[in-house]
Amino acid sequence: MDLKLLSALNAARRARKAAVLVTDLDGGPARIVTEDVLAGDRLEEPIRAALRSGRSGVVGETRTFLTVQVPPAQMVVIGAVHISQALVPLARLLGYDPVIVDPRTAFATKERFPDVTVHAEWPDVALPPLNVDRYTAFIALTHDPKIDDPALIHAFERDCFYIGALGSRKTHAKRVERLGAQGVSAEAMARIKAPVGLAIGAITPAEIAVSIMAEVTQAWRQGIA
Repeated sequence: MDLKLLSALNAARRARKAAVLVTDLDGGPARIVTEDVLAGDRLEEPIRAALRSGRSGVVGETRTFLTVQVPPAQMVVIGAVHISQALVPLARLLGYDPVIVDPRTAFATKERFPDVTVHAEWPDVALPPLNVDRYTAFIALTHDPKIDDPALIHAFERDCFYIGALGSRKTHAKRVERLGAQGVSAEAMARIKAPVGLAIGAITPAEIAVSIMAEVTQAWRQGIA
């Protein structure tokens, strides 16, 4: 591979930016396409499809090969609760490395979350170093506005691909009212999946975790590009 192309790919990887190496199998010049220059590209549609699937391959019947480089998806869970305990192993099974944030030290313990990165700090302290970005699934589960609300605002600012929050429709309506009073746009608040998770009739913490993981997967595979 041309060293300039390799350098560009490495730079995209370090910056957690999706990039696609477009190769002419008949020997034409290769090029790299990143998200910020994708709009209007002659291969925009197949490249977006490749980014959603994360799979490399030939474009249709052409002699063009797309090598896809997508940052690994992250998961940040606000709340060291029972649902989180069920969600963590599911997330790991699907390739995520979940992080738990909860300032309530009685909940955010290594005993309850062994082998998981747990930050027993308030969101304004814990979240900035985590590099939350577009490739992050962000899930607020504490049911405590003092914790969830500032965390959600951080997620809006970082354009997370999935933002979910625990609570009934009535609870969410109050959440929307609070966030609106803090200047959050209606467009941003509309991105919150609440009640969190696909509507499968989940009741137990484990079932709710399954519904959340299914909704996160749907957002990752169908809406990231």
